[in-house]
Amino acid sequence: MKKMLALTLALVMALGLCACGGDTTDNGDAPAENPETNSPAETVTLDLPPVEDLTGTDTSAIAGVEDGVLTVAMECTYAPYNWTQMDDSNGAVPIKGSSEYANGYDVMIAKRICEAYGWELEIVRTDWNSLVPGIQSGLYDAVIAGQSMTEDRMEQVDFAGPYYYASIVCVAKDGSPQASAKGISELTGTATAQIETIWYDTCLPQIKGAEIQTAAETAPAMLMALETGAVEFICTDIPTAKGAVAAYDDMVILDFTDTEDNFQVDEGDINIGISLKKGNTELKDAINKVVSALNKDNFDNLMDYAVSIQPLNQ
Repeated sequence: MKKMLALTLALVMALGLCACGGDTTDNGDAPAENPETNSPAETVTLDLPPVEDLTGTDTSAIAGVEDGVLTVAMECTYAPYNWTQMDDSNGAVPIKGSSEYANGYDVMIAKRICEAYGWELEIVRTDWNSLVPGIQSGLYDAVIAGQSMTEDRMEQVDFAGPYYYASIVCVAKDGSPQASAKGISELTGTATAQIETIWYDTCLPQIKGAEIQTAAETAPAMLMALETGAVEFICTDIPTAKGAVAAYDDMVILDFTDTEDNFQVDEGDINIGISLKKGNTELKDAINKVVSALNKDNFDNLMDYAVSIQPLNQ
């Protein structure tokens, strides 16, 4: 038990500390540094269109932002989408009710939205299972947390976006039998994914050779299950997988996207969107006006930057 606790704490730290570097949305070279070695990581050149100035738009009647504050919920433990760090380096934003800061792809998208309208950004940290109920109850205005725009979620909330176009992959240990698989039909062994995701509910059951284990409560717990050998492979989306191999040099991505032996999913189920309360079309339209200015290449570019500055394995 003590060993497992130590491993869990190690992962939390690995997913919660961030390197020092440049601003997250400025164009140009944005070098990141490894917080452990202080050596420069891969330089990512951000080439994003400037944020449109929409500060003259009257948003005082839009539900949720009447006060000029956009309250956004996320886990703050889901690199590279979002994570927790101890300072405001790389443009991190304070987490409400704590002395810590949030950063990651989701934070960068939220900042662009708020910059466009001149809103203040307020980040709320909550667990995965509380994201949708919190939107429904009006506890926060938006969820920007790497959520897929599934039909089930669309019955509960409205979505702005997509703000990222994802694909489904698997992750295994380098050198393992699973690492040599050329398609999902060649995968066998114990597997898991995060709870209440298309990865667990829809994708893992398509792998006939998978011995599906209990769903992980969080993305870090999912990665810990693989790292400690509790499972032999996991199913996730490509950003989470890229973040995993950046943090753990013993993990490899199994991407069958360009093969016929791949997961069968609807495009809407893997695109990533911003959750809003049902019927809040004014806020949805306002957010879409900003998000739609970015294309797939822009999204990929920003995600690559987030991966480059995310916490590394300790």
